[in-house]
Amino acid sequence: MMASLLAIMGYFAVEAQVRSEASAPDSGSHLRISLLTCGPGDEEIYEVFGHTAVRVMDSVEKTDIVFNYGMFEYGADFQIKFMRGKLLYCVGIETFQEFVQEYVVAKRRVEEQVLLLDGKQKESIYSFLEWNAEPANKYYKYDFFFDNCATRIRDIFNRPGVFGKDFVFGDVRPAGKALTFRDIINKYFYKDHWTRLGVNILLGSKIDAKMTNADIMFLPDYLRDGVGSATVKGVKVAAAPVQLLPSSQSTEAGINWALIFTSVLALLTIIGLSVPQLHVLGRIMSTSLLFISGLLGLLILVMWFATNHQGCSNNFNILWALPTNIIIAFFNPKGKSRYSVIASLLVVVVFMLHVLSIQGLIIELVPVLIALLFIYGTIYRKSTIKPAINA
Repeated sequence: MMASLLAIMGYFAVEAQVRSEASAPDSGSHLRISLLTCGPGDEEIYEVFGHTAVRVMDSVEKTDIVFNYGMFEYGADFQIKFMRGKLLYCVGIETFQEFVQEYVVAKRRVEEQVLLLDGKQKESIYSFLEWNAEPANKYYKYDFFFDNCATRIRDIFNRPGVFGKDFVFGDVRPAGKALTFRDIINKYFYKDHWTRLGVNILLGSKIDAKMTNADIMFLPDYLRDGVGSATVKGVKVAAAPVQLLPSSQSTEAGINWALIFTSVLALLTIIGLSVPQLHVLGRIMSTSLLFISGLLGLLILVMWFATNHQGCSNNFNILWALPTNIIIAFFNPKGKSRYSVIASLLVVVVFMLHVLSIQGLIIELVPVLIALLFIYGTIYRKSTIKPAINA
């Protein structure tokens, strides 16, 4: 309680200073434009990566508003549109107090970077934001990796009517290390092991591409750093970030129950298939794992071909999550020995794709793949053993 009170008091102190600065003359401009970067939350999956918005204060009109590219209309078909990747987001305008209240309640970090621009440059950005917020222009089809609240703001600076090619972002990629989209989302999901597992199953090889400097700024924290070190014709364009609200979110990763679960699952499967006295356990585990992997394969196909989520395309997890495993789990069709050999080879291919950096594989899935290899090996052995003929 005391920590929350101190955080709120600190926020109002900073705000008082901000308003004092905004009312002072600034290169002949009545505008003060800043980038807001909001830290990760842990209530909803979409909060994990933070948020970005643009704040505009007008000392003449006495307004303090935020252009928020993370707004959407919640309707009866919201869930369906979201799952299919067809949900329209939009840029909305709200007062700064309305915007920041959510982060006060959630105890999430909020930082502000004032843009060090002259009057004409500020007018260019403000004019575009106002145009973009008009009903005919405000909607866009959201894509987590390639078209979100951060990329929308990132792309404003290089627009011909704003700065064009004169605006150069600082390079925010880690020195000496090439990161993929999968690397970076796994970093943000370090606390939520189950979600990280599910996301990695559904996302395909497109997110295993090495990110450019522009790509990595699809996340608010990296956009903040890119703007912080950006220049226009060699002149720095942003002040250092000022923290308006601190974060009180837990940073502990906790126990990786997802890895423990998949490891126990694999161990029970292998023991049940290896020890004759436990053949019932082996049968139960094999049937369950084949059925679940088959269902996952169907879900992968749906996300790949029936949605607009670009990150779900070219998903080579389909090589181990074979939809046909649903049939193999409960029936005994001809050719099971051949099927088991092909399925085993496909699992090996999955490991090879990881080694070749074509599609990443997280540690939580490794026990599952090993268990599947044991299952296919058992199917092959039982399918090729000829029954004894009584004399």
